[in-house]
Amino acid sequence: MAITRLKLERFTAFESLDVGFSPNVNIFLGTNGTGKTHLMKVVYAACDVTKSDLGFVEKLVRVFLPAEGAPGRLVKRYGQSTRCTIEVSRDGRKLSASFSNHTRVPTSATVTGMRGWKEERIEAVYIPVKEMLANAPGFRSLYAQREIHFEEIYADIVDRALLPVRRGPVDARRKQLLKILQGAIEGRVHQENEQFFLRNKQGNLEFTLLAEGLRKLGLLWLLIQNGTLLEGSVLFWDEPEANLNPALFKTLIEILLELARGGVQIFVATHDYLILKEFDLQKREKEVLFHALYRDEDTGEVQCRSVFSYAEIDPNAIAQAFASAYDREVERSLRGIR
Repeated sequence: MAITRLKLERFTAFESLDVGFSPNVNIFLGTNGTGKTHLMKVVYAACDVTKSDLGFVEKLVRVFLPAEGAPGRLVKRYGQSTRCTIEVSRDGRKLSASFSNHTRVPTSATVTGMRGWKEERIEAVYIPVKEMLANAPGFRSLYAQREIHFEEIYADIVDRALLPVRRGPVDARRKQLLKILQGAIEGRVHQENEQFFLRNKQGNLEFTLLAEGLRKLGLLWLLIQNGTLLEGSVLFWDEPEANLNPALFKTLIEILLELARGGVQIFVATHDYLILKEFDLQKREKEVLFHALYRDEDTGEVQCRSVFSYAEIDPNAIAQAFASAYDREVERSLRGIR
């Protein structure tokens, strides 16, 4: 069951936002400070509470880490008393939360729809910009026992990576995706005592010895191999391009699109032109929904335009920056031949 809609009122960077989602692939783009990561974290929190004892606002606090754990600090700042609302929808179910900027603890927030929301579990995965598997040994136990200042997405992704393989045969689609990834990373991933290794022709290479881009692909291999990313699951990936060789973008996007075709809903935030273009070149009709976040010139508030066509993305901050660099390069070349 896919996430279909998110509505926000006076939450973090947003005065008012209402955005619908594709059940396949959703791409967020925009300049820094327009809330791409915040959107994904809110939806991830809503997904993750379907299989835990945490309340929705408690999960938001763990994911965002506001000072002193106060939900009220997630309310858009006005210098006066105000209240935010959050509403996440999926196929007829709605999960809502409301709290003021004076709310100090999650239990003081108003939450509705939780019982119906939890009737069907959602397996969700959030891959943050920072790669965590190299730091996995001992991290889970430390996080569980001590108050360390890490957003819970980091502990969650280590948990997902350490899951054992599901029972039953591996279907043909997963086998093919694993084969493609094994070619890209030139081996297979395994773990011993919470330490991850890439097993290849050179033997067992610790993740601490691997390039970070290869670790990210190794993480994706694990999530497919252990059955975390199956039909009905949701994958959030913040800047998949970070520390990844652009030569591997084509393979990465091929895998993400195949996961979507197998029933995995995907959310990606990116600043990279090649990531956008690979989705554009490889996607089928209305398979990818692009969400352009921008600040309104008159009000300064964050707005969102959602389109299925790459050519219709407006504004496209990534393409504009790329075009500007190209124009400057041409101008420099022309100066040289005058």
